Amino acid sequence: MTEDKNKNLDDALKKEEEQQEPVISDAEKSEEVFEGDSAEAETGEVRNEDQAENTIDMKELFRKKKELLDTSKKLENENQALKDRLARISAEYDNYRKRTQKEKEGIYSDSIVEVVKELLPVLDNLEASLQVEAKDVESIRKGVTMTRTQFKDALEKLSVKEIDTEIPFDPNFHDAVMHVDDPALGEKEIVQVFLKGYQRDEKIIRYSVVKVAN
Repeated sequence: MTEDKNKNLDDALKKEEEQQEPVISDAEKSEEVFEGDSAEAETGEVRNEDQAENTIDMKELFRKKKELLDTSKKLENENQALKDRLARISAEYDNYRKRTQKEKEGIYSDSIVEVVKELLPVLDNLEASLQVEAKDVESIRKGVTMTRTQFKDALEKLSVKEIDTEIPFDPNFHDAVMHVDDPALGEKEIVQVFLKGYQRDEKIIRYSVVKVAN
């Protein structure tokens, strides 16, 4: 009998607990559904934003790629233009070098011709004097003097003049091969000329070979 009472008491407590469990209303269920939909909507928006950012990044990459390709093409064109210009300049310089070399050779050849033209009359007189029988030494001397005068005239026409040896010794014009101490002579006085020197303008053709005192 006692066991039946205890069992009835347990059943009554269980029913009371079941009645006290919270009841979820339809509004709460709707709110839960709404919150779920909102979360899914937010997730969708995030995904759309990510896709939009990816699309923008790809467009930016394509734009930069196009800019790089355009810059590369421009640099290639400029490089080719510089190569072509360098080739033209090299060809022009080579032609200029050949032309100037030919002109120099022509000037040198013309200069020799002009010099020889001035000296040929001297040679003609020397050959003519050898064909004449001189009766005395004075006649020979006179002929040589005339030839020397003609030769000096030829040098003068070529702007060649004899180096002065009346001035004191100057290493810029004279070459001293002998030296003598003599109180009667001045310092660096040229005592004797062994070989006359010549110059054309400021250029020395040959130094005067001399003996110098003191």
